[in-house]
Amino acid sequence: MSARILVVDDIEANRRLLQAKLEAHYFTVMHAENGQQALDIARAELPEIILLDVMMPGMDGFETCLHLKADPRTSYIPVVMVTALSDAEDRIRGLDVGAEDFLTKPVDDFALMSRMGALMRYNAVASELRQRQARGLKAGAVDVISEEELNRPARVFVVDDNPRTSLRMANMLREAGHVATTLLEAGDMSNLAELGVDIMILSLSAQVFDPLKLCAHFKMTEATRAISIILVCDQSERIKAGKGLDIGASDVIISPVDRQELMARVRTQARRSRYIDLLRKRVDRGLELSVIDQLTGLYNRRYMVSQLQQLMHRAVMGGKPVSVLMCDIDHFKSVNDTYGHDAGDEVLVEVAGRLRENVRPMDVVCRPGGEEFLVIMPDTPGDLACAAGERIRRAVASQPFRVSGGQREISITLSAGVSTIAGEQDTMAELTKRADTALYQAKSAGRNRVESLAA
Repeated sequence: MSARILVVDDIEANRRLLQAKLEAHYFTVMHAENGQQALDIARAELPEIILLDVMMPGMDGFETCLHLKADPRTSYIPVVMVTALSDAEDRIRGLDVGAEDFLTKPVDDFALMSRMGALMRYNAVASELRQRQARGLKAGAVDVISEEELNRPARVFVVDDNPRTSLRMANMLREAGHVATTLLEAGDMSNLAELGVDIMILSLSAQVFDPLKLCAHFKMTEATRAISIILVCDQSERIKAGKGLDIGASDVIISPVDRQELMARVRTQARRSRYIDLLRKRVDRGLELSVIDQLTGLYNRRYMVSQLQQLMHRAVMGGKPVSVLMCDIDHFKSVNDTYGHDAGDEVLVEVAGRLRENVRPMDVVCRPGGEEFLVIMPDTPGDLACAAGERIRRAVASQPFRVSGGQREISITLSAGVSTIAGEQDTMAELTKRADTALYQAKSAGRNRVESLAA
């Protein structure tokens, strides 16, 4: 998996060294020698990852990272701090300003590539979801993700066969406002999905179980795949930690675990996990909004066209008929004029409900627009479609409609036209036109009736 990496360092030799390491693994590398130049390139080129030196003259790495994360154009780009400093305070400060991780000079090749791999996997998911969300936002279908949603306390599951170590980490997390549960407290790991766990902290030093097999299991299981896994290891387990990152873990903490670093990394992973989850939910909601009529809950014209095309193709290939029932509420304009548009909306909702109650599960009920409804009936010849139409007509006419908040009762009827596919050469436009013609005939014949132009 290739990517464009922006390397930011005021020393050319350092930039060239990282370039050589990255290009050996087929990454495309861009250079910046100071913070301002990094901001300019990041905004213009939008690299997938930024490797950012901390100790630079003028605008240092911390300030540069703050500017990157404050700009909507670059806020989503993962930033990895690269520094010769190993002090915990510097690492924590970097995470506090939005960096995803630290790499210490001289940069270890294995650690570098493992980190790039983990970030690229995250980027691949996030980028696709952002593109889908952007399309939803243009259509007004998706809400913007708020900081409040991202910063909610995390649900953390601590997995370590050392009771003292696991309880210590759990207590640190609880003191910071997170919800933490240890493996010993839970007894097993069978209900992580039900608990709504955001993050698993997994010790690589565990002896009772194989932590890497456990990591692989959770990343291969659908119910737990989205849980971020933070590995805890000592210095001698770096290669093992790298394998964990390759498997799908999101982050690594070196033991003994510093409280501030733990809080910063949990916060970062929780934000990333929640960001992906919220993006996915908003994309799903946007897709739903794109095919559902918001007033009645029926499918809209877009979905109607798509389904009818598919079902007509299937009917031609399988030799089975498909019919459509086009319905229109009689004298609907007078309802709006007499009782108001709110009452008209109530009528539309009730008609939609009676339609749903009187069709088969396989039928597709749509509201193309206004007071018009259309039912697609797979595997249904014209005579059965007419019978279904008559059943729907009676269901609408048989009981009065309560409107104006239940204060009034009015009688509503509808007229309907039926058409059935007429062979391989028939088109959706011709099928629906025949149904519309039949509907017009029903209106002309006195309304509250079903007519057919079924083949």
